[in-house]
Amino acid sequence: MSSRNVLAVLYDGVQSLDVTGPVEVFHGAGYAIRTVSLGGAPVRTDSGLTLVPDGDLESARPGAGTTLLVPGGRYRGDFEPRLTAWLRAYGGRAERLVSVCTGGLLLAEAGLLDGRRATTHWNACEQMARDYPAVSVEPDPIYVRDGPVSTSAGVTAGIDLALALVEEDLGRDVALLIARYLVVFLRRPGNQAQFSVQLAAQTARREPLRDVQHWIAEHPGGDLSVEALAARAALSPRHFARAFQAETGVTPGRYVERVRVEHARRLLEEGGGGGVAQVARACGYGTPEALRRAFVRNLGQPPAEYRRRFGP
Repeated sequence: MSSRNVLAVLYDGVQSLDVTGPVEVFHGAGYAIRTVSLGGAPVRTDSGLTLVPDGDLESARPGAGTTLLVPGGRYRGDFEPRLTAWLRAYGGRAERLVSVCTGGLLLAEAGLLDGRRATTHWNACEQMARDYPAVSVEPDPIYVRDGPVSTSAGVTAGIDLALALVEEDLGRDVALLIARYLVVFLRRPGNQAQFSVQLAAQTARREPLRDVQHWIAEHPGGDLSVEALAARAALSPRHFARAFQAETGVTPGRYVERVRVEHARRLLEEGGGGGVAQVARACGYGTPEALRRAFVRNLGQPPAEYRRRFGP
């Protein structure tokens, strides 16, 4: 049974895009949208906008057929007790429970993520793991789905998650139509990282190592062995490997694999890289099987399946 009703929780300090992004997706698919706040009072978003809800949170009772949407917002460790009490009492009754960005902290505070996998904005993942040890925090994906509970990373990831839910309910064609109308992509899988490789890894302090990072990104199909990269940095292979890991937080081999998989993913999404064999060669993999193993390791699915799901 699809959850064709959406109940969105509003509160002072909420992030406006965490509300409006998913709501626009669901509205475009014909879902019935209802917004609620404590006492039904208007709320002021973190950016200063005023949102006027449809009704009172404390009289709302989500149930079968309802997706409960909990957006993120300004958090200083002082959740409104009535809000978390309501979530604790009624959140689990919704057919689907969805959080956007730091809304995951609200769900965790209410105990609704205990024993589940979850994510949140990258800047709050460490806090979630520390404050809520019963939650299995996954800091990398843009969204995580664990049974009826779905949590997403920051801001635009909520749109990706909403599109995935619409696709589940109504099919890919409907979700694609909405994505085109909103001028967004219907391509980002939940296990895509919150950052590109270059953003996720630290930038090396020393210029020769930074130059190597740029070279890797610009030449994914080239010779990116430790020996070749060390020569570019004018270091011995052993010294280079130690220095690279110390300054970027990952080994050269792991960094190269992430760059190559990211490049291959873009080629498959855009459809201009030819078949899997051509993509493998363009990304420095000697065989399609080597590319397949790298995709399964990093994305949990082979490249052919990835292209089928997220290609043009």
